[in-house]
Amino acid sequence: MTGADGFAGRHLCALLRASGDEVVEAHGPRAEGMNSNALNFDIADEAAVRTAVEKARPEGVIHLAGFASVARSHGNPARVFAVNTQGTVHLLTTLRETSPKTRVLLVSSGEVYGPVTEGTQAAETLPLVPLSPYAASKIAGELAGEQFFRSYGLPVMVARPFNHLGEGQDPTFVVPSFATQLHAIAQGKASPVLRTGNLDAIRDFSHVKDVVAAYRLLLTSGIPGQTYNVCSGTPRSIRAVLEEMLAVSGVQARIELDPARLRPSEIPSLVGDPSKLRALGWAPKATVTQALQEVLGPTLRATPGAPPRTP
Repeated sequence: MTGADGFAGRHLCALLRASGDEVVEAHGPRAEGMNSNALNFDIADEAAVRTAVEKARPEGVIHLAGFASVARSHGNPARVFAVNTQGTVHLLTTLRETSPKTRVLLVSSGEVYGPVTEGTQAAETLPLVPLSPYAASKIAGELAGEQFFRSYGLPVMVARPFNHLGEGQDPTFVVPSFATQLHAIAQGKASPVLRTGNLDAIRDFSHVKDVVAAYRLLLTSGIPGQTYNVCSGTPRSIRAVLEEMLAVSGVQARIELDPARLRPSEIPSLVGDPSKLRALGWAPKATVTQALQEVLGPTLRATPGAPPRTP
């Protein structure tokens, strides 16, 4: 599994091992020390990718490694494409040449759809409208996977996950960013002002444990050449998520728009259609509320009936 040291990767490793699978973790080049048995390399380094694949000799590959920040992708498009597109091509090329029957799940993103009409869900057949280097690089990686399937018969599937939440997500993402600020306010380390980006954006949130369960299912049961949304199909505004976090934490704070947190090109609404994934037998088992509680941690879960927290 590439990207095993990332947010979803750590949860997926735990699930795979609990299911009895043998996992070879591939980490980024700067993740040394997290797992002494892991392979550490830069996915954009073709020779390093080949060495890792030849050492692992995988029966299945889940490709999670990538440049993951939509917001930061605008500042370094070349690196984004080197990692998300060229890295994917390096992996596919090596697998085609060394183990052409290995099943491959490429993890893309729901961001590839761009703006979706509010009140509707993006199905896998919807035209793709990238609004960031991140989304464009993911589409290019998907196309490489489709070409390797069509031309060489490499059994490649694509997952398009939408927003997912849970313990361990990087604080640069929106929900853990809120949680970090709420902790600082509750501890008296910051004034009771919560700085946000666009709260009117509508997104499709899932618990990370349901998302990684979908990845395992797709690797084993997905149809090569096919693409699957990984999502709940339920629209939630960022504002509604923040309000739930405030209610769960019991913290009182004034909300203030921070222009630095706005993206150059914002997607007003992005909700997916999970029907194709559900047809394989997948169904969510955890709730967004559970995920928010995990993000906030036990110290910021308000006792029912308790007064609001103030610094």
